[in-house]
Amino acid sequence: MAKNESALTGKALLQKVKELGHLSKRETAKECGYYSITKDGQIRVNLSGFYDALLEAKGIVLDAEGSKDGRGREASYRVKVHKNGQIVIGAAYTQEMGLQPGDEFQVKLGYKHIHLARIDEDEDTEAA
Repeated sequence: MAKNESALTGKALLQKVKELGHLSKRETAKECGYYSITKDGQIRVNLSGFYDALLEAKGIVLDAEGSKDGRGREASYRVKVHKNGQIVIGAAYTQEMGLQPGDEFQVKLGYKHIHLARIDEDEDTEAA
């Protein structure tokens, strides 16, 4: 028995799970294609992948794409000033806001805060 490359997703997964209601969770996951074969020929059921696919098929997304930085860490909403004096706002934040390369901001300094105000193209043309 080889590794099953065609694990079910979406409506097909939901339908198969209904059909296999009499089986255990492990057997259902295996029948839906969520397993692999180890080097020594043992079957390893991927319950985590199976559950993630079930949730996604039902329209539930637990891990939003924008909530992690490029290295797979959760966004903390905290940054530190680097030795060179720069503050880097990671891609997780810019993706969450839908920012694109070239978007501009006005920097406003306060007593103990820095406020970044996005400059919209509409505002730019109205001011001119």
